[in-house]
Amino acid sequence: MASLFTKIINREIPADIVYEDEAIVAFRDIEPQAPVHIVIVTREEVTGMESLPEHGDHTRLLNAAKVIAEQLGLTGGYRIVVNQGEDAGQSVPHMHAHLLGGRKMGWPPG
Repeated sequence: MASLFTKIINREIPADIVYEDEAIVAFRDIEPQAPVHIVIVTREEVTGMESLPEHGDHTRLLNAAKVIAEQLGLTGGYRIVVNQGEDAGQSVPHMHAHLLGGRKMGWPPG
């Protein structure tokens, strides 16, 4: 069964897409945790960090985050978050990262 993110990639579920290329699709989170909250997903349906192949399109995820941050004017900084597993807060079993910005971020998170 396709993940929620695969359904967004396939346009079966609407999303506010801000970036896409042959390997990556990025869209605004429907429950933003910062003024800018973008979910960046691999087109390849990999369940998460522990299932990543050594080589593949997932390596483009961080490059996409940089491009998106530049396009959205996040000149003061931004945070990239990858959750692996339920204990970390991963709710969709599809490799993705959260790009957060537009406000000062605290540390430690969570």
